[in-house]
Amino acid sequence: MAANTFNLYDLFERNAIIFPEREALVFDDETTTFKTLLWKINNLAGTLKAKELKKGDRIAILALNRPEFFVILGAAAGLGAIVAPINWRLSEKEIDYILHDITPTFLFISPDYQELVLSLLPNHGYIKEIIVLAETGKEDFIPFNRVLKEKGFEHETEIEGDDPLLIVHTAAVTGKPLGAVLTHGNMLASNMQYMYLMSLSEKDVYLNTLPLFHMAGLTFAMAVMHAGGKNAIIPRFDPQSTLSAIEEKQVTFMGSFPPILIKLLEAMETAHYDISRLRHIGGIEDKETIYQFKEKSEAQFWSAYGQTETAGAITISPYFEKEGSAGKCSPISKIRIFDEYDRPMEPNTPGEIVVRGPLVFKGYWNDTEITSQTLRGGWHHTGDVGRIDEQGYLWFIKRKAEKELIKSGGENVYPLEVEEAISRHPQVKEVAVVGVKDKEWGEAVKAVCVVGTPEAVTAQEIIDFLEDRIAKYKRPKYVEFVDLLPTLQDGRLDREKIKTLYGNPKL
Repeated sequence: MAANTFNLYDLFERNAIIFPEREALVFDDETTTFKTLLWKINNLAGTLKAKELKKGDRIAILALNRPEFFVILGAAAGLGAIVAPINWRLSEKEIDYILHDITPTFLFISPDYQELVLSLLPNHGYIKEIIVLAETGKEDFIPFNRVLKEKGFEHETEIEGDDPLLIVHTAAVTGKPLGAVLTHGNMLASNMQYMYLMSLSEKDVYLNTLPLFHMAGLTFAMAVMHAGGKNAIIPRFDPQSTLSAIEEKQVTFMGSFPPILIKLLEAMETAHYDISRLRHIGGIEDKETIYQFKEKSEAQFWSAYGQTETAGAITISPYFEKEGSAGKCSPISKIRIFDEYDRPMEPNTPGEIVVRGPLVFKGYWNDTEITSQTLRGGWHHTGDVGRIDEQGYLWFIKRKAEKELIKSGGENVYPLEVEEAISRHPQVKEVAVVGVKDKEWGEAVKAVCVVGTPEAVTAQEIIDFLEDRIAKYKRPKYVEFVDLLPTLQDGRLDREKIKTLYGNPKL
């Protein structure tokens, strides 16, 4: 192994030496020290190695937030395997697609998903074993404690910073999600950036309000882990349990996407919670909600811009430093604004946001063509339009028309994916999906449909038709029927005009 190599497994090993008895994880009333965490990582790595898991093999995780996630990630890092955390909000068909895409050797699941996985198993013969994150599981599923037996593990595999660590599915701009491949180096660079900007240390406590399958949730958690701080884990967001955890665990850092802060504000109207230790909130929220929360807490809200493909934030600043902006260029990112011919633009001129640096992903799993197009010219082309002002702050404007994106409650919804699902309805002749403002979720999905016989179908029937086809958060909240959708000269949908005409939530 090269003398200048440091990978994610080394992080866990380092913390076990420096902070052996310090709490790394807390879940319910169960705590895990850094020393015990490494012990579990090594035992799992030894077991998986004995079962012939090799460098480059995939491990899938379909689970609510649990401490075992960090054990699996550490073991995979030590073996050079690749972890694919699956969004548990997806439909059965979407999960089935992702499993086929990554062909994992092992699948780790929380008990909630045993029935779903049983129904999928006949289609996935490449999965050697399914491990349940519980003490017991259904027949043929292995309880997690049985793979933590002492096996012994020597970290011998040569793992470089540019080796793959994660596959996180995103960017369904073609109608199907693409797996973004992120490396050990991507994750470590993200960790150190947050540590530097937020002055994170072993005194910090991060509350896992965001799911660990989400890049923001995972990078926030790992940054505090890297700093020697504690990760307080809750399975999923709930206002009362979140506020109780902030108070009891003395939380200093949390992530937020709509409607998290709104729900916390509502809960604080009916009961008192001590959230005085909270220092940082990272994520996306509207101005009004941030101001309301500022009255309840001294915590700093951080504005940022990033993607799954950039291992988190490539611009980030305190919100009140320049309200409305997406923050300044991060310390380890080079950002430019390009025109449609990939030429750099002058300050304050809108164009595509492009980035270069150690946060940029390796490419898309199983798709060299889209990877080449996205990373052309040595820059990651985000597909987003923005401008950079004279002080270096990024101002997000919109998604490029061909890569339209709806951000609903922190989740990415790609119109083309929703349109493809709706178009399978026998009455739908043409459909366009747009994002509309929504008080609770930030944005909601609206479908504008041209149908064969308007009196033969209702809006609710269109929504119900999608029940087992796409995740609930991707389904339209609003459906409007029209006689004709505007198009461009080349016959493609005129998405800008459609949004102007129908981009309201009322219909």
